[in-house]
Amino acid sequence: MLVVGKQGSGSWVLGLLLAGALAGCSSTAKLATYPSVYGQKPAANAQLTDEEAVSMQTRLTALAAAHKSGSISEAEYQRRLKELQLLAEQHGADTLKQIAN
Repeated sequence: MLVVGKQGSGSWVLGLLLAGALAGCSSTAKLATYPSVYGQKPAANAQLTDEEAVSMQTRLTALAAAHKSGSISEAEYQRRLKELQLLAEQHGADTLKQIAN
C-alpha cells in the first residue's frame, strides 16, 4: 500500500511541475503579433472633399432650376441628366480599377 502511495505522489508532483510550467507561459506575447484594429484607417481611394460636394450640389440644383424654369430645352436637360447618371453608374467600376492598379 505504501508503494502505491509513493507512485501517486510522484504523478502528483509531476502534475504540479507541469501546471507550473504552463502557468509561466505568457499568452500576452502572442497579442503583440496581431495588427492593431484601433484608430482611423486610410481610405482605399481619395474621398469627396467638402468643396467637391458643394460644387456637385450646386451643379445639380442649377440644372433642376434651369429645367423647372424652362431656360434649357428638354433635350439639353436629358443630355446633362444622362451624363450625370452615367457618371454615377461608372464611378464605382472606375474606382475599383484605380484601386486594383
